[in-house]
Amino acid sequence: MRSAFNMLLGAAIIVIAGGASVRAEEKKDDKKTVTLKGTIVCTKCELKETAACGNAIQVKEGDKTVTYYFDDKGKAEDYHKKICTAPGKGSVTGVVSEKDKKKIITPAKDGVKFD
Repeated sequence: MRSAFNMLLGAAIIVIAGGASVRAEEKKDDKKTVTLKGTIVCTKCELKETAACGNAIQVKEGDKTVTYYFDDKGKAEDYHKKICTAPGKGSVTGVVSEKDKKKIITPAKDGVKFD
């Protein structure tokens, strides 16, 4: 009787853990990965918006140019050297969000590419 109870309890734990895992995967997939194409620029040297070097991409959306700021390590990123002194055409693949009325993109690993 006791071993049957232990087996039933073990099976219940497995079912609960499996359900939690599926829910975690569903939430993870809520964030959609996009690819933005435009001009990658330094936020200090080109845009003159920050005190320290950072990265952003400017994308043409209709008549407007929209700036997406990278959520990355700024000038410590390998690709920053290519755009610090002059903008470069390219693309960024990552997850877009918004913070303080600014559009932010978190680049995926190897998500920054130059033309």
